[in-house]
Amino acid sequence: MIWLRKTALVLHLLRGLLTCALLFPWLGVRSREWHIRRWSRRLLRICGVEVEVVDATGAAHNGAARQGAMVVSNHISWLDIYVIHSWQPVRFVAKSEIRSWPLVGWLCEKTGTIFIERGRKRDAHRVLHDITDVMLQGDLVGVFPEGTTTDGTSVLPFHANLMQAPISGGLPVQPVGLNYLDAATGEPTLAAAYIDDTTLLQSLNAVLRAPRIKARVVIGPPLGPASSDRRELASAAREVVQHLARGAADEAAATVERLNQPARPRAEPVAASAAIS
Repeated sequence: MIWLRKTALVLHLLRGLLTCALLFPWLGVRSREWHIRRWSRRLLRICGVEVEVVDATGAAHNGAARQGAMVVSNHISWLDIYVIHSWQPVRFVAKSEIRSWPLVGWLCEKTGTIFIERGRKRDAHRVLHDITDVMLQGDLVGVFPEGTTTDGTSVLPFHANLMQAPISGGLPVQPVGLNYLDAATGEPTLAAAYIDDTTLLQSLNAVLRAPRIKARVVIGPPLGPASSDRRELASAAREVVQHLARGAADEAAATVERLNQPARPRAEPVAASAAIS
């Protein structure tokens, strides 16, 4: 019954709060990641969501390399964060308003979320420095560059501002494609989509009432910051994520290989007199 699952979710949230309050101050990075991964997997099981993680070749993928990088993904649901955490805990960038949410905001802060005040250029500069620093220390930072959620049928243009961080740090971008399927039929489902005027409670009810959901996570090859233009990097990352989100892993891998090629130097203009002679 749905109320039993809601009760289980509340108890699971309280368990997460206690873990962060009592254990996290004494744990190292790897131990905290272990707890975040386990907590996220349990949350998804309560919600009736199973996770399948594969790489661009279709093989099972067990986790990201221990190297600083920016993880970029399409954005469909509030579940996306926990789906990615179940694969590999990352430090997400989120709007500062979430920090003031009861319980959840505190939990996000304790699990390493980097908060940004949208619309304030000075804070954007601060966050860029923070993101670059933590990635250089080996952390993964997760962003949803679309800036909003969609129903998963398309990938919106990526905002480029935060893409300056991997360029400044000379670090890779890790593309990830997400989609949600009916676990029984393999067909796309909108049950997880958190869009339009849907409230979080309405979205939660839709997930709990839906047939079992499979969250499919496709991990693309790392995309190097070959260009110093953040808009070009954002456009390249979106192109790869589009392929991954619709399951076209071969096209994603070929696109990354093409985009990672170093730019050819421009030929020097030939003087008119030399051309004539």
